Parts: sequence; structure tokens; C-alpha cells
Amino acid sequence: MSAPARWRHTRVGGCVSAVVDQRPGGIVRLRSTEPLGTFPQRLADRFEHWAKETPDRVFVAKRRAGGDWQRITYAQMLARMRQVGQALVERCLSAERPLAILSGNDLEHLTLALAAIWVGIPYTPISPAYSLLSTDHAKLRHIVSTTTPGLVFASDPSFARAIEAVLPPEVEVVLAEGSIAGRATTAFGALLDTAPGEDEAAAHAATGSDTIVKFLFTSGSTKDPKGVINTNRMLCANQQMLRQCMAFLADEPPVLVDWLPWNHTFGGNHNVGITFYNGGTLYIDEGKPTPQGMAETLRNLREISPTIYFNVPKGFEEIAAAMDHDDALRESLFARVQAFMFAGAGLAQAVWDKLDSHAERTIGERIRVITGLGMTETAPSCTFAVGTDVKAGWIGLPAPGVEVKLVPQGDKTEIRFRGPNVMPGYWRAPEQTADAFDDEGFYRTGDAVALVDPADPGRGLVFDGRIAEDFKLSSGTFVSVGPLRARVLAHGAPLVQDSVVAGIDRDDIGLLLFPRLDECRRHAGLAPDAGAEETLAHPAVREFFQQLVDRLWREGTGGANRVARAQVLLEPPSLEGGELTDKGSINQRAVLKRRAAIVDALYEGRDAQALRPRPS
Repeated sequence: MSAPARWRHTRVGGCVSAVVDQRPGGIVRLRSTEPLGTFPQRLADRFEHWAKETPDRVFVAKRRAGGDWQRITYAQMLARMRQVGQALVERCLSAERPLAILSGNDLEHLTLALAAIWVGIPYTPISPAYSLLSTDHAKLRHIVSTTTPGLVFASDPSFARAIEAVLPPEVEVVLAEGSIAGRATTAFGALLDTAPGEDEAAAHAATGSDTIVKFLFTSGSTKDPKGVINTNRMLCANQQMLRQCMAFLADEPPVLVDWLPWNHTFGGNHNVGITFYNGGTLYIDEGKPTPQGMAETLRNLREISPTIYFNVPKGFEEIAAAMDHDDALRESLFARVQAFMFAGAGLAQAVWDKLDSHAERTIGERIRVITGLGMTETAPSCTFAVGTDVKAGWIGLPAPGVEVKLVPQGDKTEIRFRGPNVMPGYWRAPEQTADAFDDEGFYRTGDAVALVDPADPGRGLVFDGRIAEDFKLSSGTFVSVGPLRARVLAHGAPLVQDSVVAGIDRDDIGLLLFPRLDECRRHAGLAPDAGAEETLAHPAVREFFQQLVDRLWREGTGGANRVARAQVLLEPPSLEGGELTDKGSINQRAVLKRRAAIVDALYEGRDAQALRPRPS
């Protein structure tokens, strides 16, 4: 019998137990047994606190041109916030004419964002892909028309094409460097050279808990993005929830090494907020969880040991694989980390197990993997699973201050939220706002959950997919997409990156499989530069996917979960096509729509490469 696992001592709380209230109609309500503590009226109050208490502590750092870190302390950043804040006020910006930021994570972006918060001017961080990768700029055009910005910032002239295509000529453009031919621009340095004055002080004094901090747009994979109103109250309340659930944040200032984009709530609200709400330090990681981008992330993690580490599942996969042969990475990552946390998609249990194995090998104990459920509309965090018995798919119990309402929806259960972290609505979209809430003021998430133990709701919740993703076969059999995708990911590791479930109004279930080409090459013993077609046609790779389909058919208990056909896709998911978000999660509907011809061929038997279960 193996010895019980040892865990690094990490203080947690807030969401470890819940009050359960059974209501008529199968409705269940949950709330934390721990009340939400007091929180400041304004995010800027917390930043000012640390600028006074620890003025010389590094707040943020970023490598300059891939070299040494440029560091900015709390006192230095507060001075920058006041200087740029004065410049923003002088331009008469407001909720009707906010600041828009087109480019990604950098020191100028963060300075502008915090300056806007300081003087109460809303800002809109926009996915750089909408400017740099899109050919029609449709999403960028929609966001600009919805917010009508009075000032737009971009890091460099690479955004010129999008700016010229979308922005009216009277909108001022600020660049961190360079210029745009034929258009007047302002240098970011000019904003930074502005002396703070009475206007800045008065604007700051006028801000409060209901002041709009930002308009944060949803990914809009199947519809136009929606502008979520984020207020000081939402963000401050949520940071206090995080501080109670991850109690270790109060024990020492957190150190983050983070790439997650600030146009998403996980990176921009959750992670940046954790840093300055708790007086920590943020190292901006210019890497990404891609074959090209991981080298930079691994370089940074070898040099900087985080106290808490956030990533999407794909990032953890890459890091876990790299630690198989990188001792320096293992030693640095596990030196002082208190917890890992992921979001954006489900983490495969195989990756979870590998992280445990690396931790035990390196420090003789495991590190908690924290997860939960959150969204743009809730600033973002609502539930957390913080125990040492957490498994893939679990999302835990409500954070302090959050009320959870579980509502039966056919064969599923929708989770809804109410609390000070929930948005007041979508910007300039009254009908969408009305549709987003039920008659008791709970936000309708569209996410399905199930109880870990129906006999004991206090054990927490498990994610059960998106209600809108589920469908019926031609027989009327209901297919639950979330659990099936989780099975595919678990059984298909490490060669399967993700999957899309097909079969709406058809006789059986089909799969579109996105392969991990690097792992497929490794499995087949091919060179790292082997082409995609060669790799997927290799007998060893074909046999792996054939065995996966055989297993999914064999282990299915009926039409609702038995896979009858599959296609391994040559083309990776498209960000521009709406199939993939910046964080790497797949949008089922967008893939099925964009690849409808492939689905038709799969069901009509016209694709010789399609896989069908072999007779057992």
C-alpha cells in the first residue's frame, strides 16, 4: 500500500464549505459559510496603499527587446499614473469617449490602464488579433462603434492598417514608438511628461465604487462581442474573495510570471488585480503556450520563481513536458510556488498527475492545483476548488459573497450567480442586459454543472459543459458534449489537443479531432520538421487514433456517448475564424459551422481518411 501524498502547506479558506438551501422545483442555492470581508471602494485605493507602505518594491517588470528586465516600483508607477491621468483628463475622455488599447501586455499599456482607473475614465483593452490577424476587422469595428473611443493607444505602427480601416480621422492615436504615414499621432512619452495638476486630483476624488473601470468584451466567437461593464465595486469585491479563498496571498507579497492577455478577464482582472491588491510583483512574460512561444516562458520561469502560477491547460501541458528533461526549470518553478491555477478549458488528468510527479521528485511534496468557475461578467471568479482531493473538472464551492443558484434545464443543471462581483450589464445593450438576468437578479451563465455527490452538495460542483453546446441526435437522444470531450481528452493524451463533437440531427456521434502535431511526430519517431500530412499519415499515428475511436465506441453505453466516426483535422483551429480564443479554448459551434463540409463528408462516407470503430 502506497504512502499518502504529502502536500506543501498552503493556507486556503473562503470556499471550503457552503450553506445548502433546497428550493421547490429542484432549485438549489449555495453560499459560502464565510462572509465576505470589507473591501475598498476603489481599486486605486489599494494601489495607493502599497505605494505608501512599500514605495521601492517592484510592481511590474518586462524585458526590453528580450534582454534585461525593466522594473517599475509602486512609487514610480503611482507617479506615472498621475502624470498620464492628467493628460487623459485634459482630453475630456469619459464613458462616452473612453480610452481604447489595441496592443498587448506591456508597460505602456499597464500605465495607461492604471492612469485611467486613477482618474475614473473607462478603458477598453481589445484583443490584438482583431487588429493584426483579422482581414476585415469586423470585431474591432464593432467594438469601436459600440464604445466610440476618444483616444486609442497602440504599441507600434504594425497596427496602422487596422487604425486606418476603423478609426475616424478625428480620434487621437497614441503610439509607444514610431509613427503612421499620413496620420498625426502622439508619442506615449508626451503623456508621461504631463505634470499632474488640479484636474487630475479632482477627477480622482470624484471616483467611487460605481465608477466604471473598463469595458471588457467577450470573445464573441459566434456573435458580436458584448461589452461587459466592469466597476470598482465588482473588481474590489472579487479581489477580496480571492484573498479569502487563497489566504496565502496575505502571507507574503505574491510574485507572478504571467503571459495571459489583459483583454481577457483572467489575465487583466484576476492576475493583474491579485498583484497590486496584495502588494506583489508581476513579471510580464512575452511567451505563449505555442511551440514558438514556450521557449520564452520557460526561460522566464528558470530565472523567476513565482509564488503562484497561472496558465491555461495547454501551457501546463508544455511546462510539464519540458520538466521531464529540464532540471533547472523544475527547481525554479517549485522553489516557492504555493499553488497552480488554470482556466479557459479543462486540464487533462494526465497533465495534473505529471505536475504532481514532478513536484514530488523535486521537493518531496505536491502543490495544490486550484481551479474554479468564472467569467467576464463576474470579474471573474465565483467558485473555487482549493482542496487536495480536487480532480479534473471540479469547480468547487462559491466564494464568500457569491450566491449560487442551480436551476434544472431539461437533462442539465444551469449555474447562476448573484453578488457584488456581478456586472450591472452590457454597455449600450439594454436588451442583452435584460436577457442576461433572471427575475431574482441572478446572472444566467449558460454553463451546466453537476454535484460531485448528489447526496452531499457540500462536496462541491463539477463542470458539465455549455448548455448551448449540447444537442440531440435524429433519434431524439440527448448528447452531453462536455463530459464526452473530457473523455476524449483523457483517453487521447498526449496526441489529442482538443475535439469537437458533431452529430446534430444525425444518426450517431462523430468527432473532429485536433492533433498535437509535435506529440504525433514524437510518437511516430519523425523529425521535428516533418510535415503535417506526412505525420498524420504515419501508420503509428493512424493506429493511435484508430485505437482511440475503438475505445470510445467500446466504452460507450449507448447512442448518447458512443463515438461512431471521427476525422483527424489537418488544419489547426483558426483564431480569425472564431474557432479559437486568445486563451486557447475551442468554440464548438464555430468549428462545426466553418468546417461543415468536413462534417458532411464524414457522415456521407466520402472521406477515405475518416475513422470508424473496428469490429471487436
